[in-house]
Amino acid sequence: MLSEAVRGQIAGALASAERDRAPIPPLRETWPDLDVVDAYEIQLRNIDARLQDGATIRGHKVGLSSHAMQQMMGVDEPDYGHLLSDMECFDTKPVSAGRFCYPRVEVEVAFILGATLPGEGCTEADVLAATEYVAPSIELIDSRITDWNIKIADTIADNASSAGFVLGPERVRPGDLDLLGINAVLHCNGEEVASGRSDAVLGNPVTAVAWLANKVARFGVTLEAGHVILPGSVHRAIDVHAGDDFVAVFDGLGSVHLNFTD
Repeated sequence: MLSEAVRGQIAGALASAERDRAPIPPLRETWPDLDVVDAYEIQLRNIDARLQDGATIRGHKVGLSSHAMQQMMGVDEPDYGHLLSDMECFDTKPVSAGRFCYPRVEVEVAFILGATLPGEGCTEADVLAATEYVAPSIELIDSRITDWNIKIADTIADNASSAGFVLGPERVRPGDLDLLGINAVLHCNGEEVASGRSDAVLGNPVTAVAWLANKVARFGVTLEAGHVILPGSVHRAIDVHAGDDFVAVFDGLGSVHLNFTD
């Protein structure tokens, strides 16, 4: 367990790396005693600082939602990060790839809450009852750690490697489609580059949202009405380059677009 002073030092290093687009060495190498509890507290420090600067919470994301990724990281559960208003992208407004260190994109089925979820004890039934709509989405991820050389504490402290998100225009009520069988295909510059299905996310994306509600409650965080929840990617992350134009198409859920400039 790190001291509050050291946690503050790490939070500052990550904030500077993001602001200056200057990646830093793996946190676990510079601060070998860093653990998962430290990492979540460091994440919250930087989120609080951005809220004080005028950002608002738009929702949360689940990371490491596939068993393959958990095995790679040596963990047995996902992690989470915050989605803020200054991270929101729009399918009609290009994003500068140069704003980021190592940008990548992931396709996800977004949950839009119509009611606040309970914390500890939240069930899949609670998630379905509270979800007003699901929507097509692309998450923009990035690492402020050099060359994506991350383990679990590195990515958690770094807001679960989250950098942005965009929602497509379509909205579908969760009872109107099979949430386990939504196929999605990602195209980059007109060519298919990835595909997957919604049950790649812990077997059921609803399970990921329920896990998140339980997990964040331990840190005094609530998933509130109006929040966007990204439960995890249906495929491997795809690298972004300046000029890339991405379109993700979902069965029964429409599509979402994200374009990058220099």
